[in-house]
Amino acid sequence: MVGTGLSWRLQIALAAVACVTGAHAANRLSVQGAHASLAPTHYTDWPAVRPDHPADPALDARARKIVAGMTLAQKVGQMTQAEIKSITPDEVRRYYIGSVLNGGGSWPQRNKHATIGDWLHLADAYYDASMHTDMAVKIPVIWGTDAVHGDSNVFGATLFPHNIGLGATHDPALIRAIGAATAKAVRATGVTWAFAPTLAVAQDVRWGRSYESFSSEPGLVRAYARAYVEGLQGDFGPHHVMATAKHFIGDGATWQGIDQGDARVDKATMINVHGAGYFGALEAGVLSVMASYNSWNDLADGVNYGKMSGAPALLTGALKHKMGFRGFVVSDWNAIGQLPGCSNASCPQAIDAGIDMVMVPDDWKAFIANTIQQVKDGEIPLARIDDAVFRIVRAKLRMGLFGKRPSQLPGAGDASLLQDRALARRAVRESLVLLKNNHDVLPLKRGMKLLVVGGSADSLPNQAGGWSLTWQGTDNTNADFPNGETILGGLRAADGAANVTYSADAQGVNPKDYDAIVVVIGETPYAETMGDIPPSTTLRFGDRYPQDLALLENVAKSGRPVVVVFVAGRPLFVNRMLNRADAFVMAWLPGTEGGGVADVLFAGGKGKTRYNFSGTLPRPWPGVPCPDSAKAGPARWLFPPGYGLGYPTRHDVPALAEHADIKACADTSTLPVFHTLAVAPFALYLADGVHHDHAVGSDLNGELAWPREHPVLRLRTVQVNFQQDAKAISWLGAGRFLARSLHPVDLSKLATRHAALQFDVVIDTPAQGPVTLGMGCGKNCGGDVKLGAVLAGYPKGTRQTVSIPLECFAKRGVDLARVDVPFEIAAAAPFAAAFANIRISAATSPNRHDLSCANVGVR
Repeated sequence: MVGTGLSWRLQIALAAVACVTGAHAANRLSVQGAHASLAPTHYTDWPAVRPDHPADPALDARARKIVAGMTLAQKVGQMTQAEIKSITPDEVRRYYIGSVLNGGGSWPQRNKHATIGDWLHLADAYYDASMHTDMAVKIPVIWGTDAVHGDSNVFGATLFPHNIGLGATHDPALIRAIGAATAKAVRATGVTWAFAPTLAVAQDVRWGRSYESFSSEPGLVRAYARAYVEGLQGDFGPHHVMATAKHFIGDGATWQGIDQGDARVDKATMINVHGAGYFGALEAGVLSVMASYNSWNDLADGVNYGKMSGAPALLTGALKHKMGFRGFVVSDWNAIGQLPGCSNASCPQAIDAGIDMVMVPDDWKAFIANTIQQVKDGEIPLARIDDAVFRIVRAKLRMGLFGKRPSQLPGAGDASLLQDRALARRAVRESLVLLKNNHDVLPLKRGMKLLVVGGSADSLPNQAGGWSLTWQGTDNTNADFPNGETILGGLRAADGAANVTYSADAQGVNPKDYDAIVVVIGETPYAETMGDIPPSTTLRFGDRYPQDLALLENVAKSGRPVVVVFVAGRPLFVNRMLNRADAFVMAWLPGTEGGGVADVLFAGGKGKTRYNFSGTLPRPWPGVPCPDSAKAGPARWLFPPGYGLGYPTRHDVPALAEHADIKACADTSTLPVFHTLAVAPFALYLADGVHHDHAVGSDLNGELAWPREHPVLRLRTVQVNFQQDAKAISWLGAGRFLARSLHPVDLSKLATRHAALQFDVVIDTPAQGPVTLGMGCGKNCGGDVKLGAVLAGYPKGTRQTVSIPLECFAKRGVDLARVDVPFEIAAAAPFAAAFANIRISAATSPNRHDLSCANVGVR
């Protein structure tokens, strides 16, 4: 704990509110105003929501007439959404496809630097194909994209701060303007549908999508939802796009912040907290809602709704019937495959539950065939199909998509519409939150000699974060953002390049030679799943990025004023860093306009506008490293929502406790080895026994063969539980797939708690020879168990969970106190299988079914 009470924090918080200034303050929801105008709701059931736009009987009649003239194949085609990498324009025509999408990291011709002309050309090709079917009334295809902070898949587009930073502005007018700017950019490429905004009310910052949540406060999310949808959809004209309220519902409520996990909240909380954004979006007339991956278990009422994509009580009962949603519901990427009894290509349960359009990126042909047969067999009522297609056609009519090619609309192909740098820079300025400014070391004065250090100072990828050109925001460089400005660039422009020295690691410079030191550090890019902080770890930033903490401590020894600019997608436990800094600025993930940071750090000069800090925290800042501290109540917060300082500060933050007992709050029952990516300290390797072992790396889209000239192993990234969470290995000869750490890991304590090595597996090609599962404990130390018979008993193509007690490996000679290889599959051709969620776990659950040692050949 920090201190014994909240008095000093509240005093500074009140001072912070008093300091909030700026040219746009009149548009903001102040801390007090937000609570007054957006008071919490207390619904006991899902409320009816009246949209601003009245019903249009003539439009409805037109949509119904179109649907009445369609064949079953045409209707199912309209309900299908395929990925642009897996479908051609001619296939759109032949199969009557209703929608295409480009996922994160997907571009025309698979070219990351595709021009606006490339996008528009492909959009025209898909549109033209949909206009040349044999349908009585031609229905235009609609293209969806993850434009979540600007047109974020398009090379050269302006990227705005991620949602959590926008939440710090408390400015719905700004959000509306960003929505409108994003719509213009998206529409200029010929794309007509944005998968935004995310309306999660995130409660646990361990969730890797926390930065996609505007706030932990439902009132603010409701106000922003309305503003964002109004900006995107506008008057449904040629400069606007269809918006998507996502992910319905409870994605920000999952237990332990686990992505796609289980929301364990009561009905009142689900409605009044996690439903808040949907009230705002429906009021604004949002035309589509995306169903969430998560499940909901209402423990209070004893109702387990299961996965959202298969929950009729929510998709149909709550959303469509009670709340009155008139648009259509789309599923998320291969989400139907997560439902019991379903696959990525077949899921009548999802359609029966209320999914209207199904996102089947790759398996769309099989999905169409299966769904047509399921309607003929009576598994899906024809009336449900008709309702789904009516909703889709009505939305397309409402958006005015009938009539003109994308390239014929105003603004099409205009590259200038991809950018709104002034708006983005304003958003950065307003989003910055000043957490500490002891002795009023800020603002900086122009002409000061500055030393700038830290890897995030000159990194547009770190500023942009996930969902930026690529899905996870990885594999990018500054050159991928040609119209952006780094934080370093902004500091040089503000202070004069001759006055600013940059050294990423502070090597070769003497910090004492400078008037002040600006340390720009933080998280590296991530998105869903890969950004999750495992339950076995804490929120302590220094544990995950020790090099950044060491850098700060090194330069702080100089005695010069130290200003930390923290670039991160969530509040984290940073007490040690706060103590080393004189000033601490939370910059969130600011996007491509890093110059906005310098605007506020520097005092105004001649001819310069003087800006002040005006951002305030949209969610609590943890005061202890426990993973759930942010939702455990004010006693464990360092700073409350609404906290933020300004100039002059006049209040110093005292020294904070740096060490805390984490035994009571960190879950140590599970050691993750591979969870979509290898979890540190482990890395994945392919080995053939002849060449050196080859590291798999973190490429989520590529394929790998090893050895390159005469491969014995081929690797692909596939889905077993959720999007791109598994490694599919094909054995072409004798080889091994393994995880290894450079330093031994002690599993002996977990073994005393009856832990097991567990992983999920899908068999693609059954093995005809031996398959072993081994562990290693250094040179000439290790042991394996026989897995061939176990795997042979699994039906091909079905997901199975393997759980083998650690004691079995100990009996085979493994020293559990010094394990460096916790997982190694050895086999020979022919054999192919996909592996996911590899872990060592002592957790108990009704679904855990350990194999006996005898089952795997250990006596």
